[in-house]
Amino acid sequence: MYKMDKAVADLEHLLKAKVEEQVENPLRTVIEFKKHEASVLYMPSADLDKELMAMKAVTIFPHNRQSGGKTTQGVTLVSDAKTGEHVALVNASYLTRIRTGALSAIATDLYAMENAEILTCIGTGGMAFEQVLGVLEVRNIKTINLVNRTIANAEQFKEKLVEFGIPSSINIEVIPEEQKSEVVKQSQIINCSTRSETPVFDGKDIQPGTHVNGVGSYLPHMREVDHRFICRADKVIVDDFHGATEEAGELIHANAQSDWSYDKIHGELKDAYVGNLTARENDQEITFFKCVGAAYFDLAVAIGVYETAKEQKLGQYVTI
Repeated sequence: MYKMDKAVADLEHLLKAKVEEQVENPLRTVIEFKKHEASVLYMPSADLDKELMAMKAVTIFPHNRQSGGKTTQGVTLVSDAKTGEHVALVNASYLTRIRTGALSAIATDLYAMENAEILTCIGTGGMAFEQVLGVLEVRNIKTINLVNRTIANAEQFKEKLVEFGIPSSINIEVIPEEQKSEVVKQSQIINCSTRSETPVFDGKDIQPGTHVNGVGSYLPHMREVDHRFICRADKVIVDDFHGATEEAGELIHANAQSDWSYDKIHGELKDAYVGNLTARENDQEITFFKCVGAAYFDLAVAIGVYETAKEQKLGQYVTI
């Protein structure tokens, strides 16, 4: 019942509300379980205009994949800010993926070339599918390249795209890892959605006009893009400045070098969306959207699902 177009609209509403100071967004709490290379995140937020609040708890346990389990699991509790009543409990795993895809959609619409047709996805794991849907929402893509260290996973991802109903006019190619450099050079939009601790492409391969969405790395020791790329980027846009400077490993690493600092961040997505920040200015610019997540993004889609469920009389009523 809740698709990408609705998620984009709900995120746009909350981005505007944040600029208008109608959102409370406390810092999130992250607990790492290094023994399992896992983490849990707790994220509260509130929409002061709609008077609804939410708290998302999400666990990320990548080794679950080996036993066929889910790597990402989450729930969001929605509460009435007028009475304190808890009004909805929703599965947050899908909502986390779709809100991240929606954020990339908004960033891509602002910063990718208008005539961009070639999308390359590096990483075909849990977050990657909605990243594709987000880009397709705002650009007329003709070719999708899928790059993954495990070819079988990329082939399964391709089948999922076809089954979902991706237009037959879009050519979907699975590219072996060893050919990645060549594909990156041909790309106009690149989605990175991996948990890699080392850069997933060489920054020198990025061509003028390319836009990159980086959504996979969200902890200080993770790095999806290299220092060369960050230095080459004409505009680095972040979803949340505090989160990005505390959690985005590639930006933390770059800030520790002598030739780049946080001062070079172009700004936050919310300011670009309302026009307080310049979008793409020409077809030669290299742009980078770095997304680590913030609670009010989850609030946007949680409220969206809650309101839609009420309208369509969906969901199960329970007594707590």
